[in-house]
Amino acid sequence: MKNEKDRVTIYQVAKAAGVSLATVSRVINKQGSVTPETRKKVEDTIARLGYKPSGLAQALATNRSTNIGVVIPSANYVYISNVLNGITEVAREKGYSLTLFATTHSREEAITMIEKVISSHVDGAIIFDDQLDAGDISKIASYNVPTVVIDEKVTGEKIGCIMFNFDTTLANCIKLYYSRGGTKKMVFLHVHNAGRLLSHAEKLFIKTHNELGKEYNVINCDDSYARTYAQFLEYFKTNRSGFFICYRDSIAAAVMNAATDSGLSVPADVEVLSLVGTKYARITRPALTCFNIDLNEVGKRAMWMLTDLLNGDLVEHSARFDAILSRGDSTINMSGNDVDYH
Repeated sequence: MKNEKDRVTIYQVAKAAGVSLATVSRVINKQGSVTPETRKKVEDTIARLGYKPSGLAQALATNRSTNIGVVIPSANYVYISNVLNGITEVAREKGYSLTLFATTHSREEAITMIEKVISSHVDGAIIFDDQLDAGDISKIASYNVPTVVIDEKVTGEKIGCIMFNFDTTLANCIKLYYSRGGTKKMVFLHVHNAGRLLSHAEKLFIKTHNELGKEYNVINCDDSYARTYAQFLEYFKTNRSGFFICYRDSIAAAVMNAATDSGLSVPADVEVLSLVGTKYARITRPALTCFNIDLNEVGKRAMWMLTDLLNGDLVEHSARFDAILSRGDSTINMSGNDVDYH
């Protein structure tokens, strides 16, 4: 039996037989007008390659929607739902159907979920799960399924990728803080199993401080507003100042509220910056300084890239979105752009 990852696609059958996708579909579905010679050529090619029809073959003949598998960590996070909204908007426009595969913060589960995506014979896939490392994702190329990966650099004939760049913005913010006379110790909040983006940001935070010869601190916290709030109520009993770099808006809000409820002033005593900004950055009091990437646009771009992959038209196989520093009142002297959050 042919291994799943070696499955032959309708594209390969059409190329090997020297005919169009529609002709292969008509032969498979026994519909439409095909000459006996062409039919035999396609059938012989199918038998030789061991092709098993997927949803796309039927879709070409029946106008049924092409099915796209989407792997996401959880739709509960606002930034994930923003990506999903962008994907859905373009999918609706193109007449695609989506199958969601949600994972938790587990690399093993993410790998298992990708196996499910492939075995479900989707026609294409979008993967946004930063628990996977480059080795895991590079295996996707061997499955021969058109795929777009978000937040990981992967290369391949049928793979596109979208990268996030937080490095430049974060390094510049740290340097700007100290160049303008900032004296509070910077603290990075480490969230266990938060994924590649936060891990990379933490390493850059440490590297930049070491290069500047500045002291810093790293504190472990849970990816939970309630637990982080309780933790920092205790923390602020003995530590009365600091500049805190947090993973998400909810974690940043927990630190700010704990500081305020401990009799401290934000930003005079405690400054807070959120790495992943969402609409909630503008409804906290004070408003959060944060990094912003238009994740709705990321979702749209991913689906357009996948569409081009499905059609064999993708030229640029990678795209990059740079984080923008968005103004807020939770920091002092941090200049940035005003961002319209959805």
